[in-house]
Amino acid sequence: MADEEEDIILSELNDEELVQQMFDDLYDGLREEIEEGVNILLERGWEPYRVLTEALVGAMTIVGNDFRDGILFVPEVLLAANAMKGGMAILKPLLVETGAPRMGKMVIGTVKGDIHDIGKNLVAMMMEGAGFEVVDLGINNAADAYIDALIAEEADILGMSALLTTTMPYMKTVIDQLAEKGIRDDYIVLVGGAPLNEEFGKAIGADAYCRDAAVAVETAKDFISRKHNQMAAG
Repeated sequence: MADEEEDIILSELNDEELVQQMFDDLYDGLREEIEEGVNILLERGWEPYRVLTEALVGAMTIVGNDFRDGILFVPEVLLAANAMKGGMAILKPLLVETGAPRMGKMVIGTVKGDIHDIGKNLVAMMMEGAGFEVVDLGINNAADAYIDALIAEEADILGMSALLTTTMPYMKTVIDQLAEKGIRDDYIVLVGGAPLNEEFGKAIGADAYCRDAAVAVETAKDFISRKHNQMAAG
C-alpha cells in the first residue's frame, strides 16, 4: 500500500517538482522511486536523453560531488548508483533507438593478478551515471583482454585499477603493448587504485591518475571534451 501512495504522490507532482524529488530519491538510493519517476517523465513526453541528463545525471553529479567532498561514503554512493541503474535500465533501449549522443565509451577492469573490484565498480557506476557507456571486464585482466575490448567496442577510454603494489606494474605492460601496436594515442588511459599516485601514473605513461570515482568522471569528461574540440578544429 505504501508503494501505491508513493506512486500517486510522484504522479501528482509537476515536472520541475518531480525532477527535484528524483534528485532526493536518487541521493537516498531509492531505486523503485527512480524507476517510477523515469516512467512518469517518459509518459509525459520527455525525450529519453532529456530524462537521462536532467534527472539522472543531474542527481548523480550531486552524489559525486558530495562523495568527493567527504559528505557521502562508498556504501551510500553504491546505493545511489544502484538506483541510477534502475533508471538506466529503462532508458538504455530507448536511447539506442533514438541514437542519442553519448559522452564516450569506456573499457574498465582490474589488472592481471588483482581481484579487488569495489573501487573499479564504483568508477564504472559513476561513469554510467555521468552518461558514459561502460564495458566492465571485471577482475584479473591480461593486456590482450583490454586491447581486444578497446578495439571491438570502439572505446574512447581505458580505465585500469589495481589495489596491490605487486599488480601496479602490469598497467605499464598494457600501455607498452598499446604503444607496440601503434594504437596508444587512440585511447585516453586512466589509472586508479589505493597504492597509486600521480607520479606513478606519469611514469607508466597513463594520461591521468584518478584518486577516486568522482575525479575519474571529471577527468574523463575533460579529456573527451578536449578530444571533441581537437576533432572539430581539425
